[in-house]
Amino acid sequence: MKKRAVLLFIILLTSSGLFAESLQDAYMEEYTFLKAQKNELKNRLNLEKSRQDSDISNYKMRLKSLQDKIISLDSDVKFVQKNMEDTNKKIGEKKDNSALVDDVFSQVKMTFSNYGVDFKDDNKTSLSNRLDKIFRNTISLYNNLSSIRTEDGKFFLKDGSATKGKIVKVGNIARYGVSSKGSGALAPAGNGAFKLWNQPGSDLTAKALLNGKKADTLKIFTYENDQKDIPYVKEKTYKDYLKGGGIIGYIILGLGAFGLLLILLRTLFLMGAGSRVSKISKIVQKVFEENGTPKDALEKIKRYKGATARVIKTTLRNLGKDRGHIEDIVTESMLNESSSLDRFGSFIMVIAAVAPLLGLLGTVSGMIATFDIITEHGTGDPKLLSGGISEALVTTMFGLIVAIPLLLLGNLLSSWANGIKASMEGAALHVINLYEKYSRR
Repeated sequence: MKKRAVLLFIILLTSSGLFAESLQDAYMEEYTFLKAQKNELKNRLNLEKSRQDSDISNYKMRLKSLQDKIISLDSDVKFVQKNMEDTNKKIGEKKDNSALVDDVFSQVKMTFSNYGVDFKDDNKTSLSNRLDKIFRNTISLYNNLSSIRTEDGKFFLKDGSATKGKIVKVGNIARYGVSSKGSGALAPAGNGAFKLWNQPGSDLTAKALLNGKKADTLKIFTYENDQKDIPYVKEKTYKDYLKGGGIIGYIILGLGAFGLLLILLRTLFLMGAGSRVSKISKIVQKVFEENGTPKDALEKIKRYKGATARVIKTTLRNLGKDRGHIEDIVTESMLNESSSLDRFGSFIMVIAAVAPLLGLLGTVSGMIATFDIITEHGTGDPKLLSGGISEALVTTMFGLIVAIPLLLLGNLLSSWANGIKASMEGAALHVINLYEKYSRR
């Protein structure tokens, strides 16, 4: 029985080996076939990709060529359109040439009439002759207006009275008046009249020009229009600045004055608070060197006042106690004095911070007023805008004038107060150390 089983097992192993070998051969054939197909597909894919790349490159070249042609055609179209526009413009200019020439001559005639020149135009003459006549009359008028000439006339004095005299005209931009009652540069007084300008030294220039001499210094007032009155120039005073700042300007200056008062009070207080620190310390030291008691030292410095003197007196009253306890008492006394030393300091810094903000508020309100005037009256007359612009600028100036000194002085006083606090602490500790040093002897 065992032999049969062994024989059967051997037969099974032999048959399974043969089957596995045939199966492996089949798989190898299939693998070889699939690999060949893969290589063929890969070659076909590379060939197709290369052909597509070539087609894309050709299409890009054709597209670029078409784009260049479109750009060239567009440039040609624009060139043709510009030529057409220029041609139409020239045609229109030629059509309107006659009307334009008539308008020019009418304007020339009106301009010449303003200078007393009667310009007569003959429409029957040729265009070149008409233009030649304009140029000749223009050159003649130019030579007349660019020269210095003298004529009789009248002008107003500074007090408003009229006087007759010689008028020296400098082209058409300036003139001088010379008379027995007054001489100098003239400024428009409105409606073609003139008045003496309030500029010192111009009388010498007027007399020199009248006599045909060269003035050392040319005092001149130039103008463009003699139909509008030119007001006299006056120097701005501090009252004008205060008026220009408006209500906000007064508020800023009021805060500044109040801040300066607080600085003065704090300065006087700090001078009294930190006075004679070294002298008091020397008196206490001398008492201890002579074997004196804290009561003796307290009696010696009784007449001294101030924050430092009060801290040293508190220290002397508590000598003999535990050092830690004494230092606590000194610290408490210094805290009490610190509130007095810092008096008005925060309020001064608040004023220094608020002043420029109020100046900015005045600037905003002034610009709002200016734009309201522009909306109502336009920008024809600059005088109407001066009030709002003055408030806008003056309040900013006032804010900076108040803030800068208050900020500097406030910080200096704060540093001074901190120095007094440090001197108080040092003086108190010095007294404690002196007592411990001489009490051990």
